[in-house]
Amino acid sequence: MESDTVTNNPRKKARTKSSATTSSYATHLLAELLRAADIRINGDRPWDIQLHQTRALDEIVARHSLGLGETYMRGDWSCIALDEFFYRLLRADLQNQIKPFRHLWRVARSYFINLQSQRRAFQVGEHHYDLGNDFYRSMLDSRMTYSCGYWKDAENLEQAQAAKLDLICRKLDLQPGMRLLDIGCGWGSLVSYAAEHYGVECVGVTVSREQKQFVDEHYANFPIRVELMDYRKLSGKFDRIASVGMFEHVGRHNHRTFMQVAKRCLDPDGLLLLHTIGKNLRHTTCDPWIEKYIFPNGDLPANSQICEAAESLLLVEDLHNFGCDYDRTLMSWHQNFENSWERFADRYGPEFYRMWRYYLLSCAGAFRARHIQLWQWILSDRRHGGVVRVC
Repeated sequence: MESDTVTNNPRKKARTKSSATTSSYATHLLAELLRAADIRINGDRPWDIQLHQTRALDEIVARHSLGLGETYMRGDWSCIALDEFFYRLLRADLQNQIKPFRHLWRVARSYFINLQSQRRAFQVGEHHYDLGNDFYRSMLDSRMTYSCGYWKDAENLEQAQAAKLDLICRKLDLQPGMRLLDIGCGWGSLVSYAAEHYGVECVGVTVSREQKQFVDEHYANFPIRVELMDYRKLSGKFDRIASVGMFEHVGRHNHRTFMQVAKRCLDPDGLLLLHTIGKNLRHTTCDPWIEKYIFPNGDLPANSQICEAAESLLLVEDLHNFGCDYDRTLMSWHQNFENSWERFADRYGPEFYRMWRYYLLSCAGAFRARHIQLWQWILSDRRHGGVVRVC
């Protein structure tokens, strides 16, 4: 486990004397809440936080998730094992112990404003996915697969991602000559794998210019075409459709629209595989820190919302949850990020380092705590009368 300092010396950071005195924080509300999760301020265990600025305590209580993340980004506190910190935090349900009134506005906003409209569709691509192909290449596997790996029989990230891609192809029962549509194709990991190993013709869509450029440059000799477009503008017919790690950007106002587009583009006997992170509770919103700094306009679906969106349009044939595998995937990405950080330190700076480390390890802790899930859904056109067998 690496530290959150750019010197990569966790023990030195853990021993750094805090500017806070025991009397200034021992009776603070935050200290009491953290004790319920077996987390200590200035403790000596990897998941204990080291407090460097007492101002952080009040800010975290007042601003909840945003306060926690932003004070970390400033360096007001640190933690060797952020993944374990968040695992304990979420298992103790501390996120529901402090509920600032401002969160009521965020919940109301999510219901009354379409944050994932066509006008906003490219924001997440520009903010997150266009950070730099060399940066993502250093963190991901060789095919640059930016979604959960399948670790059932895998020993490393490369094997886990190849297993996930093959699992998708087998679930879709891909056959040579078929046409596959990948909605949110990323850097082309699925379309390149499917074209190479299953002999299918592929079309992908993305909202990231960097991703399209990468696919165009690296897979020019494959039967692959990638378009820079919003999914709502899709047309044509396809034997199979996949969407891997994109539905998290669709938003509750557009779930039904997504299913209508899929039905419109799917052959009557076709199949849709939907691979998405999901949340346990329906009436919740995206973590405010994640939305502000990592995924603008993000909105994780609940399984009930997916079923409701598909009702009368598509039939649910299979549902597979392997969310526990995302913990290991994120920890592998984090290790790659740490190993390659020196190459990018001058470009992005120390605040970005802490932000990215916080993102990867907080998400790993969330999956470890089963606070969020990873689902693969198989759906078919309701007119299809045959039997769908899922491997």
